[in-house]
Amino acid sequence: MSAYLKQDEPITTNRLDSMRQGLIGKPLPRIDGLAKVTGTAPYAVEYPVENCANGVFVTATIASGEVTSIDKDAVLAMPGVLAVIDDTRLTTRAAQGTANAAPQQEPSKVSYWGQPIALVVAETFEQARDAAKHLKVEYRVADDIPLDPASTKTEEQNAHRQGDLKHAMAIAQHSVDVEIGTEGHASAAMEPHGTIAEWHGDKVTVHASLQMLNYNITELADSLGIEEGQIRILSRYVGGGFGSKLGLSQDVVAAAIAARELGRPVRVVMSRQQVFQCVMRRTESTQRLRLACDSEGKLSGFGHDATVSNLPGEEYAEPVLQSSHFLYSGENRQLTLNLARVHRVTSGSVRAPGEAIGMPALEAAMDELAETAGIDPVELRLRNIPDKHPENGLPFSSHGLAECLKRGAAAFGWDDGSPRIPRQRREGEWWVGTGMASAARVHNVMEASARVTLKADGSALVETDMTDIGTGTYTILAQIAGEMLGIPIDKVLVDLGDTAHPRGSGSGGSFGASSVGSAVYVACVALRERLAQRTNTAEEELALADGRIVDGPTLIDLLDGKDMSEEGRYEPGDITDDYAASGFGAFFAQVRVNRFTGETRVDRMLGAFGFGRVLNEKTARSQCLGGITWSIGLALTEALIFDPVDGHLVNCDLAEYHVPVNRDVGDVEVLMLEERDGVGSPIQAKGIGELGMCGGAAAIANAIYNASGARLYRYPMTPDRVLAALPTD
Repeated sequence: MSAYLKQDEPITTNRLDSMRQGLIGKPLPRIDGLAKVTGTAPYAVEYPVENCANGVFVTATIASGEVTSIDKDAVLAMPGVLAVIDDTRLTTRAAQGTANAAPQQEPSKVSYWGQPIALVVAETFEQARDAAKHLKVEYRVADDIPLDPASTKTEEQNAHRQGDLKHAMAIAQHSVDVEIGTEGHASAAMEPHGTIAEWHGDKVTVHASLQMLNYNITELADSLGIEEGQIRILSRYVGGGFGSKLGLSQDVVAAAIAARELGRPVRVVMSRQQVFQCVMRRTESTQRLRLACDSEGKLSGFGHDATVSNLPGEEYAEPVLQSSHFLYSGENRQLTLNLARVHRVTSGSVRAPGEAIGMPALEAAMDELAETAGIDPVELRLRNIPDKHPENGLPFSSHGLAECLKRGAAAFGWDDGSPRIPRQRREGEWWVGTGMASAARVHNVMEASARVTLKADGSALVETDMTDIGTGTYTILAQIAGEMLGIPIDKVLVDLGDTAHPRGSGSGGSFGASSVGSAVYVACVALRERLAQRTNTAEEELALADGRIVDGPTLIDLLDGKDMSEEGRYEPGDITDDYAASGFGAFFAQVRVNRFTGETRVDRMLGAFGFGRVLNEKTARSQCLGGITWSIGLALTEALIFDPVDGHLVNCDLAEYHVPVNRDVGDVEVLMLEERDGVGSPIQAKGIGELGMCGGAAAIANAIYNASGARLYRYPMTPDRVLAALPTD
């Protein structure tokens, strides 16, 4: 049976609050945790498959042009080599994740340095790797290749203009006009991309590391020219994604093609360098911020113009301006997004796309405006919180920014509102200072389905193709089902990552928990209705706990030896057009800056976040901690560096691409300000996974200025850049 909910109105019933099992919100440990820490959780390429061959990619050594010849014969004569495959369906780039179709490729065309152009398959990985290194490829190199976004003509992607920003800037009591840049970023997930593909007749089973199986199956069917019913994708455990596994990566298609050609299973695992070179990058950006305010700090002008880059032919443009459209007031507005076409690996979603780099630029500019106007940075933000969307007039579903700012400031020990003057505290050779920034991340929900089965033995089974990329999906879905059905969590089995199950929302955009969690909720309501019918009770009055009706029969008795199953389907309806929905927060940071070396150390950070209902206090806090950690990386260490001559990625491993490690992260505190947002989803939850890094880098940048007087306009703020910006003593 199936149950369906299309959400057109706010949900005000707060049903989860009236349940009796006491699971929702509790800091329960992950139900998949034991398998992961003991090494028994199988990741994509760890499944035992007999007679499995191994494939290794050969990648392009030019940025643009075409392959003219591949000398297969010499490699095919090497020990263990089974095939050299240069099928044009070896996709040039990973799909964005909601494409429903594989990226198109012209035969033999090279679009970027590092593009997979052939797959060498051998009996062992070592044989395949050795042969791949010896494969000779000749190219015809294109002339006048655009490699540098700064010197490339741009295309306007979208724009919003109202009032007269230029005039507002001219007559403003206070204003700032600054250009702030960010470097490109890599997802840098711990698990590299890898796939095992095995055919049984005309059907293929694929073990892969993917985030969005509901879309990935469609992309793979398009790539292979077969029907979705001929494909089964399994992604039980995913070792991190951060956007890089949203869409179909090249290893999936290559393994499936090779396995069909050879008539035996094939495993393809990308090296760490190949993951960096050919999967996906976050674009670099150049952003101009123009802010104008009156003597009281009330914004009259708001301008945010950004330039990003992508490959020729790609539609995706990093949505840098997402939160800028609604975060602050200002009747004279200009927001434009421009796209430069360059021959670098595909630009796509990486760790909170849009706000992750847009908010640090905006919040650094707001700090400079606060200094210019002589207003405390927290107070400036409080004075400019709009009561409705400043561009389209939509009401906010909820708005927790003010509370996050106030409670965060109190918990951090923020200043008393007196003027903030740089270089007021020094400890030995270290300048010490503090900074803050707002946080915002748009809230999205997606269509999702899940099946919940009450088993005859009183346990429950939850099934959906939803993935868990380390965020806690297994656990929160068990909590929702256990809460709604009155079953202890150790009697709830959650089966994820299998396209044989109903299609979930996928893991991405921070919409997974609220979307697929709502589908589980809908299925559980339908099961409760059927149980209520058997007890002549209204569903709303049915009290379930510990596997029984409170003061009544057990679920085992009610089921009478038969399973009971419902498939829940949730779909966001008109409500997404009627309200502006977002998570909000505030970051506070204390840093020390070395007066001689320019090194910055983060002593402590605090994040206060409002994102609807907290489904699991422990996993939600973990997500916030992770976001703050990524903020430190964005602020201080992370940058993709491309060679300006041939376009290759210079720092394509974790030795040279510097993600923050334990030594980089000081004391971190998280405040979660829970709310019930009936617009957010039927379970009143909103996204948290990405909110935790949307603006945090600016708190660090602003603290660097407060500590040392170095106002920087490019992230990351590495020691050389800090030194160059330090005032002379």
